[in-house]
Amino acid sequence: MKSTHNTLWAYSKSAAVTVAMVTGTAALMVACSGVAPLPKEYSQDRLDPTVTVPPGHVVALETTASGLLYYECRANANTAGTIGWVLVRPEADLLDRTGKTVVKYSGPPATWTHIDGSSVVGTQVALAPRVGATNLPQQLSTGAPGAAPGVLQNVSYIQRVKTKGGQDLSKSCTQADIGDKLTTSYQADYIFWKPA
Repeated sequence: MKSTHNTLWAYSKSAAVTVAMVTGTAALMVACSGVAPLPKEYSQDRLDPTVTVPPGHVVALETTASGLLYYECRANANTAGTIGWVLVRPEADLLDRTGKTVVKYSGPPATWTHIDGSSVVGTQVALAPRVGATNLPQQLSTGAPGAAPGVLQNVSYIQRVKTKGGQDLSKSCTQADIGDKLTTSYQADYIFWKPA
């Protein structure tokens, strides 16, 4: 009798554990199915056509940047006889969609270096018309990845979108101001693309 009682108790305990595991797993699956992936903050169809990435590419990394741009009042190399603010160097931290700093932006040349050691150098190919007098224009650059493996290894395009600030260049820049320096803060999203 004692042996039968122990067997029944062990069976009922095992059944209860099994039911609890199945119930817990089902509850976890329901809870997880309600968790949406992080939303994309960009849409190609809402961008100026000049800065859209050609078909055949997929997003490798989405980031949000906050940084500084350092300018100097100089003779304009592109337009003889003119003087203006020339970008000397950018400096920004890029955060992924979870808020983690994953990339450092520096230059020249424009270089993005991931925390995993991979990097890409960008060459500007297009600018969209600026939205707001003090905001940087949206930009499209082609990418020349470095040799180190990682997230940025195969990046072919870099988009700069959702810009805010960076171009409040209202301070005087004339012949008398040559050599003056100006620092502006800016924000932007950088979207890194690779071949599909």
